[in-house]
Amino acid sequence: MSHLNYLEKLLDGEILEWIALGDVTLIKTGQAVSKQAISTNPGKYPVINSGKEPLGFIDKWNTDNDPIGITTRGAGVGSITWQEGKYFRGNLNYSVTIKDSANLEVRYLYHLLHQMQSAIQSLCTFDGIPALNAGSLKGLEIPIPCPNNQEKSLAIQAEIVRILDAFTAMTAELTAELTAELNMRKKQYNYYRDQLLSFEEGEVEWKTLGEVALDFGRGKSKHRPRNDPSLYGGDIPFIQTGDIRNATHTIQEYSQTYNELGLKQSKLWPKGTLCITIAANIAETSILGFDACFPDSVIGFVANPEETSSSYVEYLLSSIKTQLEEKGQGSAQSNINLGTFQNLKLPFPPITEQERIVAILDKFDALTNSITEGLPREIELRQKQYEYYRDLLLSFPKSYSDEAA
Repeated sequence: MSHLNYLEKLLDGEILEWIALGDVTLIKTGQAVSKQAISTNPGKYPVINSGKEPLGFIDKWNTDNDPIGITTRGAGVGSITWQEGKYFRGNLNYSVTIKDSANLEVRYLYHLLHQMQSAIQSLCTFDGIPALNAGSLKGLEIPIPCPNNQEKSLAIQAEIVRILDAFTAMTAELTAELTAELNMRKKQYNYYRDQLLSFEEGEVEWKTLGEVALDFGRGKSKHRPRNDPSLYGGDIPFIQTGDIRNATHTIQEYSQTYNELGLKQSKLWPKGTLCITIAANIAETSILGFDACFPDSVIGFVANPEETSSSYVEYLLSSIKTQLEEKGQGSAQSNINLGTFQNLKLPFPPITEQERIVAILDKFDALTNSITEGLPREIELRQKQYEYYRDLLLSFPKSYSDEAA
């Protein structure tokens, strides 16, 4: 069924009228609220401002069951939000209230505004911070099916809402199921990892990382200032703490490179080096998938293959990550030093047992990562499916009322 034929069937010969948003709704600006007010007046009412998630909760509200909001300023300008019940709307958000519910269904308007988001954002001014003017928003024209037949109009709107809400609910349900599955797999993985790496005193040898390494120490970035442009832009990967945090077991991507001058004041670590962060994000670990440099906020560990492997040590450190993080707390920016790892005694069973443990944990890790990577892809797929049907149901051509007449 074509797009137009579907709309014709939905309207069943009735006319469609484009009406200014300001004629059928009230557009109100929220009130300013400070972070101090949120922290000193905790309560049960969410504070909705420039994002979908509440800034916090306070003990007063200024909007009662007025669910549609539009962000007025900043990077998210023109974003559409939905918040039911009593809440406090901040001054970076407009609330859109329907004047007469006998003419317009609130969920129909919500889906419609989402579908028209590009048109809404085109109304914004970009003199410094992007901003959306209420006057411009009021002039936005929205399609109302058969406005002279309220019962028929609401029936058409309700059918559109039923279909689109079903897609929204399906996406939310699937996301909840996949998230629950992911959390269960993570707990299962952590349990078996900790069980496999728990040894009694005397059962295995306990050694420091230096005793089982061919090379062990901090990365180097001697030049000051460190962000000197003359160091960068070559073909030598330069790994930073964020690259380690974002990688899953093996670092395959990087966002910065050194040139020959950068390499001269640094150190090139070989592929297979275990990278351990000691500043900002403490004890994040991942293994180099290529030769690379990194700064002194990262420790490099090159395993002695007769003693251990980078994979085994990474699993060991991940099992005590919480304890390592606690050692770095108390300063303005969390960090620990090389000495913490130099003095750390860890269990090292025979190589064959280490390999068995790594093989088991690799399987758990692969399963967990497959769900982690699949979750956003599945959500994106469902969102595109919703958007397809939303556009099919709500993309009324402006000329349609004339053609129908």
